Amino acid sequence: MNHLQGKIIAVDFDGTIVEHAYPRIGKEMLFAFATLRALQQKGHRLILWTYRRGVLLEEAILFCKKNDLIFYAVNENFPDEPKSDGKFSRKINADIFIDDRNIGGFLGWENIWQLLHPEGGAYDHQLKNPAMHQNQVHKKKRFLFW
Repeated sequence: MNHLQGKIIAVDFDGTIVEHAYPRIGKEMLFAFATLRALQQKGHRLILWTYRRGVLLEEAILFCKKNDLIFYAVNENFPDEPKSDGKFSRKINADIFIDDRNIGGFLGWENIWQLLHPEGGAYDHQLKNPAMHQNQVHKKKRFLFW
């Protein structure tokens, strides 16, 4: 059994599951849904962890459902978690966070899969429409320090 079996994984939406196009929904990142479904099949609980809320959040959830991905929870630690004020997401208690804002940036779904499950196994890396999987290259942000 893999040491990562059954972990709680918080996953960002914009720039991670889909390309950045906020407030619109960008194109799927290469292998995003295949990887996330495979992680669920390995027993991981996925939490959608995003800045989106209201209608924009509902659109993201629906987009994921249309791609056969239903999250264990959305912006909360477990389904129907009581909200302290109901206005915005609070810190999520997860074992692993997948986000494009990590140090070093987003690794890509194929690399994430290999890091989490180096033992291999079944994984649907089939491109159904290759034209829809052309991710844009973004310039790295530079910060000036005084």
